[in-house]
Amino acid sequence: MTNKTYTISGVSSINGKYKVRFGNDMSQRTKVLQKANTDIQLIDLPHAMTKPELVTFLKTTELYNNPAYRTAIDRADAKYNPVVKVKRTRVSRKQKETV
Repeated sequence: MTNKTYTISGVSSINGKYKVRFGNDMSQRTKVLQKANTDIQLIDLPHAMTKPELVTFLKTTELYNNPAYRTAIDRADAKYNPVVKVKRTRVSRKQKETV
């Protein structure tokens, strides 16, 4: 994972599926997204953020109130802020006796 930071973020729809979008220039990012995306909703961030920070921040914005946007933000959150699962190992009886 890189430490690259972004100053704008939001969501857009492409082929009926919403995705979280990242960028550093509002006009340039909008121009690129308009070629194939619809329902483009971008916001300026309070400060430059990495993708994990940014996705967490999006959960506190008005965008998160829209169910379609919420699904995209939650998917991005799972991708960029994964929950670490601890794998439990079994100890055999022989191992218990030697301990």
